[in-house]
Amino acid sequence: MLRKAKIKDIKSIHSIINHAAARGEMLPRSLGELYDNMRDYFVFELNGVVVGTGALHICWEDLAEIRSVCVTKGHRKKGIGRTIVDACIDEAITYDIKKLFLLTYQIEFFEKCGFSTVDKRELPQKIWSDCIKCPKFPACDEIAMVRELR
Repeated sequence: MLRKAKIKDIKSIHSIINHAAARGEMLPRSLGELYDNMRDYFVFELNGVVVGTGALHICWEDLAEIRSVCVTKGHRKKGIGRTIVDACIDEAITYDIKKLFLLTYQIEFFEKCGFSTVDKRELPQKIWSDCIKCPKFPACDEIAMVRELR
């Protein structure tokens, strides 16, 4: 079942994201950052256990980022990640967001979700406020992708 995250979910979200980060699949997130941005997050729950997460983070009047999309290893390839991304897209549409972007290592997955690869330099400077906190800054190896919304 997909739903918006609650306070009780933050430690599960943290665990899912940081396990994937330890495998080099994504960047880690701190508990503080997750609590600060809790309202951005969706979770996918099966039998009372959070098995997937993702967030829509609004950056500007017409721009938002999809971030931290991750599904636990045993639950991948079952449509959960796509369900989370679709929920983020639907939420962006309700807010009249015109463009979504993301930084990822999972290019094929996001291409299937309608995103296209772009040069990071095409993204507005506003997004780099988070990048400065990243241990990989300024040598980012993630791939930038965008999707235009109607």
